Amino acid sequence: MNKERLEITEPALRRLLEERTADLQRVKAEYDNYRKQVRRDRMAVREIAVANVLRALLPVLDAVDRMCVHEPITPGPNDVTDALRTQLGALGLQSFGEKGDAFDPAFHDAVAHHVSSDADRLTCSQVLRLGYRVGDHLLRPAHVEVTGPPRPDGNPRPGLGTGS
Repeated sequence: MNKERLEITEPALRRLLEERTADLQRVKAEYDNYRKQVRRDRMAVREIAVANVLRALLPVLDAVDRMCVHEPITPGPNDVTDALRTQLGALGLQSFGEKGDAFDPAFHDAVAHHVSSDADRLTCSQVLRLGYRVGDHLLRPAHVEVTGPPRPDGNPRPGLGTGS
């Protein structure tokens, strides 16, 4: 009788073992996905926190840059600027906006527009304030003056041409 009972219960035990193994694998996969999601969330929160701190420090960086322009003889301000830029760069801060760059409205704020017959496209002719980003996050657009070609209708401003 014991032998018959073992034969009857052995397939049932195998089936139960397979079900529990599948359940365990499913729970393990869900837990792994949860850990990955928590890691991604923590990284996103860290990136946002770093971006917020760096954005708050941009006026300080601007002030130090202005100080270096007005006090170019003494090495102290330049040393402070270099150290500050190095440390902020280690956190991922990148500056952009140079004279001659192609104007991109996603990264540049044009504060003045000049027309030149020599220009074939809009370019940054003067950078008034650097722009900054951290990775793909724009912290502040660069303030620039742009120079571009004359409009085909000869009118320097949109909406003033004949027939518009």
